[in-house]
Amino acid sequence: MKIKHNLYPGGKYKALTLSYDDGTIHDRRMVEIMNRYHIKGSFHLNSGVLGHPNNVKASEVKALYDGHEVSAHSVTHPFLEQIPRERVIMEMIDDRKALEQLVGYPVRGMSYPFGTFNQQVVDLLSALGFQYARTVLSTQEFRLPESPLLWKPTCHHKEMLQLGEQYLKLGTEPKRNNLSLFYVWGHSYEFENDSNWEEFETFCRMMSNADDIWFATNIEIIDYLDAVRRLNYSLDGTLVSNPSAISVWIEVNQTPVEIKAGELKSLQS
Repeated sequence: MKIKHNLYPGGKYKALTLSYDDGTIHDRRMVEIMNRYHIKGSFHLNSGVLGHPNNVKASEVKALYDGHEVSAHSVTHPFLEQIPRERVIMEMIDDRKALEQLVGYPVRGMSYPFGTFNQQVVDLLSALGFQYARTVLSTQEFRLPESPLLWKPTCHHKEMLQLGEQYLKLGTEPKRNNLSLFYVWGHSYEFENDSNWEEFETFCRMMSNADDIWFATNIEIIDYLDAVRRLNYSLDGTLVSNPSAISVWIEVNQTPVEIKAGELKSLQS
């Protein structure tokens, strides 16, 4: 019996996630386009500037980002590696607390302000309960994070159309051994500044037509990979139990198999 952990929900091999920073008013247009094409993403907000002229209001956060993920970005957007340890803690904990009060669920991820960090910042985030932190160190590759607290995206959105075409051509045959992930980051105001919103809509339309891609938020990807790791197998590989609260998909003899939340399943045909 050949068992592989190489499937996303629905038995898919590929996933797409978007990641946008700062919570400017242009997120409104971005979310509307994403919702139209059923694309999902994570929005990293600075709670200290909500309601400023160029930023969304605190009162609209929950409804605006419904169906997506609200994530932290610090309260005031400092260079975290340049401020005292105590200030880093306050910036991230206070941001997380404020955002959680707005959205009504635990905020467990963040992106680094200005994309900068050092090892002390990374270590503090782990101690503060953050489960991922996105950098701006693009890989140009479609791979999973090796270290979630140093999550490297595929590309900035200026390269999304070219790489998106490559991703659509990426094979999904059962013999594939690895999951792939297309991760795009940026700022919504860049589309406004560059007057190229049509590129974003073209990208969303192009990706939405693919039926072999799982559209997910950053934290959904982290949670799914964690659920895969938590699967428990009998020594002979004929039984598997899923202690997580979400379904997990695996490949058994090149056939997709769903292990539902809390299920003990026999893998014998």
